[in-house]
Amino acid sequence: MTIRFLASIIVAVVAVVALCAGGLGGLLGGGDACLPVTVSPAGPATMPGSSPSGWAGVGQWDGEQVSNAAAIVTTGASLGVPARGWVIAVATAMQESSLRNLPGGDRDSVGLFQQRPSQGWGTPAQLRDPEYAAATFYAKLLTVSGWQSMPLTEAAQAVQVSAYPDAYAKWETAAAGLVSAIAEAAGLPAAGLAGCGAPGSWTQPVLAPVGSAFRSSERPGHDGVDLSAPRGTVIRAASSGTVRTVRCNAVDTRTGADWGCDRDGDPVRTAGCGWYVDIDHPGGLLTRYCHMDQPPMVAVGQQVTVGQPIGVVGSTGHSSGPHLHFEVHVRGDASDAGAINPVPFMAAHGAALGTTA
Repeated sequence: MTIRFLASIIVAVVAVVALCAGGLGGLLGGGDACLPVTVSPAGPATMPGSSPSGWAGVGQWDGEQVSNAAAIVTTGASLGVPARGWVIAVATAMQESSLRNLPGGDRDSVGLFQQRPSQGWGTPAQLRDPEYAAATFYAKLLTVSGWQSMPLTEAAQAVQVSAYPDAYAKWETAAAGLVSAIAEAAGLPAAGLAGCGAPGSWTQPVLAPVGSAFRSSERPGHDGVDLSAPRGTVIRAASSGTVRTVRCNAVDTRTGADWGCDRDGDPVRTAGCGWYVDIDHPGGLLTRYCHMDQPPMVAVGQQVTVGQPIGVVGSTGHSSGPHLHFEVHVRGDASDAGAINPVPFMAAHGAALGTTA
């Protein structure tokens, strides 16, 4: 399969998506900022202090690594893949190869994405071509329904089918920053990145319908929304930040005694959030995740990245059944005075709650 043929497949897929959804900008909620862009075939931009590849080091990444990331980004841009896809692809390559074009790896894995010839990705020589490898990654990504709204690690895993499915999450912030730097140097529109979820991005904590609403007339003291996910569903950090609170909060309303979080709660007999986590984010924002089924996966003071698993859905505390109670607070105020409606907030940050596909 040639790179030109792959390109034709990707362009066709993008065209179908655009026709069915009123354009990629409409799909992502980012307007024109998420539409495909055109990259000049003249080659990479030259960065100050650049290596022979034409790219200088950026942060922890040297010129060779940045050059490989640039090949991934410019390939995606020239094929019309939305900018969110560039971040997913670069984060994947960070995990799989540390952005090195490796001659080998586990079993017959090759190249930036450690794709396997035996699995139909291409020949070893083809997979050592960064542009070819990136094009094959994008071709598979675009077949994944709802990839734009998935947590990065789930979208990457849908393509890679890795033995470590949560490993990609930790690279999202680094990938977003590197893609932003490359886009600026290559003259790609920076607005495209902001609109598609790169630096400072947010994601849904679970992919599930919205149940009980924020401070409805029936529940005026309900300071968040309930996301109706099954027990055991992985809960992910909605954005990068620092864990403030990890606690079991479950009280027997009849006696005032500790109910505990080693069992489900009750909507009448139990008060409290059950097992829950608070995460502080830049700008005085805080997110809260309640009713976890078991002790959370994170600890107070831990740095977490957007999409990182922090616990699983359960029904501890004041709960009538498994779901995630999700809150957003402002001014760093964890009390009810700081709570805001998470539905419009998350929609404005490119991660509309309630999307399940």
